[in-house]
Amino acid sequence: MNPQVFNGSARYPADARPVLSIGNFDGVHLGHRALLERLVARAEERGAPPCVYTFDPPPRRVLQPDRCPPRILPLAEKVRLLGEVGVAHVVVERFTLEFSERPASWFAEEILGRRLRPVAMVVGYDFRFGKGREGDARALTALMPWLPVETLDAVQLGAHIASSSRIREAVAEGRVARAAELLGRPHAVRGEVVHGDARGRTIGFPTANLETHDELLPPPGVYAVRAALLDGRAVDGVANLGVRPTFGGHRFSVEVHLFDFNEDLYGQPMTVGFIERLRGERRFPGVDALVAQIREDAARARTILSA
Repeated sequence: MNPQVFNGSARYPADARPVLSIGNFDGVHLGHRALLERLVARAEERGAPPCVYTFDPPPRRVLQPDRCPPRILPLAEKVRLLGEVGVAHVVVERFTLEFSERPASWFAEEILGRRLRPVAMVVGYDFRFGKGREGDARALTALMPWLPVETLDAVQLGAHIASSSRIREAVAEGRVARAAELLGRPHAVRGEVVHGDARGRTIGFPTANLETHDELLPPPGVYAVRAALLDGRAVDGVANLGVRPTFGGHRFSVEVHLFDFNEDLYGQPMTVGFIERLRGERRFPGVDALVAQIREDAARARTILSA
């Protein structure tokens, strides 16, 4: 299902009368999915469209640009995953400094009361709105007592809740398997395959060099990965992230060796899902030692990916 996207609440049809949820939904992780499934269920009960109201750019990028981490997902992928859960409408509000100064009362009256006009809302335990995050679910009920507002608890996975910050933390530490547990799918990055120096081909392991922009990358190292190609095929492989110290490199790169694959991918988009971290990046005494280690990495990755 592809959601209908509205660029700004002012463009949302007044007669839609949705069941609404509000949030960044970065990652569309298991905690988000539990909330979204409830949203879709409540919308079905009322015969109303399930709608998500979100922001672009993320508020923190505007309010704290020097402390804003990369997104887990680009907007287009977030919208796609929202649709996968069953969301029918996505309203993308442009977040600005001016917008951030609006009080909770204005948000309730203007955005909810005049523009979106929901018949009910489903929000998370950490829902906030208005200047300085001053409003919460209780404040919303006080401002709009006729509007049913359902609040969902956090989803607990082991000792931690499923949250975007936990996922970023896991990815930053290279714990991509843990990130996948919280997301409900492997953490992935997107980019375009570009020309490299073809060094991998000369040692028997040709690689697709991925040019990425503003992606949440795990730290340097070697990873078992599953790549999604433009034509929809999924191909297993092993990826090296880093500067290739054995060859005296200094520029960070993402290189993916796809198993049993020998096609031209230059200029094509590729999505690389990180399944498991195999090891950190190391400098080897020579090419022969590096090749032996790559063979070992590839064999281990094949075993992991075939499980």
